[in-house]
Amino acid sequence: MRASYLLEQGEVIHDLVENWPLFDFNMGKLLGATLDYEEDLSHRTCSVCLESCLTGLRDYVLDQSSPYMKKLKVVDLTGIKDVEVQLCKCKKTMGRWTRTQLLSKLCSDLLVYLQQAQCNPGTSEVSINVLIDLFVTEWNYELVVQALLKKGSCPLKICCVAFRCDNLTLQKFFYIIKLTDPSLLRKLEIVHNVHLEMEHLEMLFNRIHFPLLMSLTLPARTFNVRRFTATDEQTLTNIGKKMGEMTQLTELSMSFSILTGRIQKLLSPLKTPLKMLDVSNCSLNHADMAFLANSFHANHLEALDLSGHDIPELYPSTFFKLLSHCSSVLRSLTLEDCNIQDTHVNMLILGLSPCQKLQEFKFVGNPLSSQALKHLFTFLCELPMLKNVEFPVPRDCYPIGITYPIDDASVCRFDHQKYGRVAEELNLILLQANRDDVKASTPLFGSYDAAVRETNNELGAYLIKSFKETLEKFTSSFNKMS
Repeated sequence: MRASYLLEQGEVIHDLVENWPLFDFNMGKLLGATLDYEEDLSHRTCSVCLESCLTGLRDYVLDQSSPYMKKLKVVDLTGIKDVEVQLCKCKKTMGRWTRTQLLSKLCSDLLVYLQQAQCNPGTSEVSINVLIDLFVTEWNYELVVQALLKKGSCPLKICCVAFRCDNLTLQKFFYIIKLTDPSLLRKLEIVHNVHLEMEHLEMLFNRIHFPLLMSLTLPARTFNVRRFTATDEQTLTNIGKKMGEMTQLTELSMSFSILTGRIQKLLSPLKTPLKMLDVSNCSLNHADMAFLANSFHANHLEALDLSGHDIPELYPSTFFKLLSHCSSVLRSLTLEDCNIQDTHVNMLILGLSPCQKLQEFKFVGNPLSSQALKHLFTFLCELPMLKNVEFPVPRDCYPIGITYPIDDASVCRFDHQKYGRVAEELNLILLQANRDDVKASTPLFGSYDAAVRETNNELGAYLIKSFKETLEKFTSSFNKMS
């Protein structure tokens, strides 16, 4: 299987799956690194290979051989990883959204075929659980709903392990989340164009239980304490209690919610320590940071995102206390747009020194000079497990008088030649320290997001539609006033 996948032999892969002799088919294990072959192929989301796997699975069901010869019961597609750089020759990837769509279509087509054709009577006895991370938007919603509704009568049974939704109305989200069997859900991502607010989240947690949920991502502005009433305070308390019942929850992302002074109320009911916390651009105050630094979560945090907070000005000592508590386990730290300046670099180095397991450090958007970046990179070479660094365009590459945080209109208006020279010098520092294993880059508009990249056409169409509707409302109101 691994050899045919590496060579992109679609027909061979199809035939292998169609005649699979074992009880389970686990893509992650089949393609992952082994003792005799160290390259991990699970990040190759090659369209030819993955389509061949799924159509082979369909034909496994339709094969006329005796059902007693068919041992396959579980297919696990959750080990597939979507990454930015694809090494497959065809250069055509099949992302999570497309995998969701194709599997849903195959399930629907399979049912139609079984109803119309004269199949082996034993075909209906075939039952295979297909574990998958679903990604649903408006454009594939109906297809996925139909596949989930007919799960009971389809030989291929979609088992949703992780669910991501974007560009969906709340009504559709609430409907489809029930169909996924939430009792088995491990990861839930509600992002971008799903307008979920705090009262909707309370409704979701009251109606549906997520006993196995390990990871929760909420859309921007789910919480906004600036317009809180006494009723809202109680709602927040209720949500905290409901999250406390999720004993497996270890990852929580609440970026771009306004949570000033409420972190303790939300996180103190949790029974299990968090390993990943994203509270970027949440307007945290000193009390919030003090709670995080002193909470039992601090000693377990492997990934932390505090972007969008003026750390040196608001709570320098409390932040470094938090950093010291999680230093023994911290693998990923993101401090973008945190007003870290040249005068703070020595203190930052002091705080990062114990973080010997750090693999990823992102600090784009901070007003640091070329000289300060060189000093910082010299230190970063000493972190043995570091693999990825995202650094800012040096302040001295921008026009004099530039203000931070830099707005989108100005972010590209820097001296590109000078930046290129500085970037070369920083990479030279890495090379001279024998750290060519470290990737250093400056993503001006955020890190790569496979899900956003795959659905950018739909999201773009949604934004144009929203802009058009807003313009029409404005025009209508203006005409009425006239």
